[in-house]
Amino acid sequence: MLTLRKSQERGFADHGWLKSFHSFSFAGYYDPEHMGFGNLRVINEDRIAPGTGFGQHGHRDMEIISYVLSGELAHRDTLGNVKAIPPGDVQRMSAGRGVMHSEFNHAEDQTTHFLQIWIEPAVSGIEPSYEQKGFAETEKRGKLRLVASPDGAQGSVKIHADARVYAGLFDGDESASLALDPKRPLYVHLVRGELAVNGTRLSGGDAAKLRGEARLALDHGKDAEVLVFDLAEH
Repeated sequence: MLTLRKSQERGFADHGWLKSFHSFSFAGYYDPEHMGFGNLRVINEDRIAPGTGFGQHGHRDMEIISYVLSGELAHRDTLGNVKAIPPGDVQRMSAGRGVMHSEFNHAEDQTTHFLQIWIEPAVSGIEPSYEQKGFAETEKRGKLRLVASPDGAQGSVKIHADARVYAGLFDGDESASLALDPKRPLYVHLVRGELAVNGTRLSGGDAAKLRGEARLALDHGKDAEVLVFDLAEH
């Protein structure tokens, strides 16, 4: 079964310096029908104005992934990491028993556009850690590239959660399929463009929730960038 969630149905917050769409209940946005999906808890599509950002704040027992679409995200944390995250990189921070960090857009003339993703961990109270890897466009063109997994398979970042995250780029005749375990929920988030997911047409910001499906088919893309989450039941 496939359930479509349209982009305009998401929560939205405009803080001036930050404009954010919330796929699931977050901060001031609450929808009891959208508290998460499986062990996926947050997908926030954030746009940070030039010269602004999130001041230092804390997290605990959460796997946090940043996926930058345009601009650059500056990260600093209490683990000693001072990093720039450009488009194409996937950053993973395991909050574990507690970590403080900040995220800024230091550019003077460019908005930072990125996805902030939270996945509930399979273990709690672990040592906090950080990982960042770049994935070239060629690795995602016309295919689903594993970018996050519990075992770091295929050069993906390692998350302490029962989930796998894939990224793909599709245009024209490009297509991909993925064999699924029907017992596991699958979440497809279309970052931009247009794409058919098991025959259902999605536009940028839309998502598809799949349950009981044995196969995922992606095709008929138009400048599409997509993230696919193979998840555990919560």
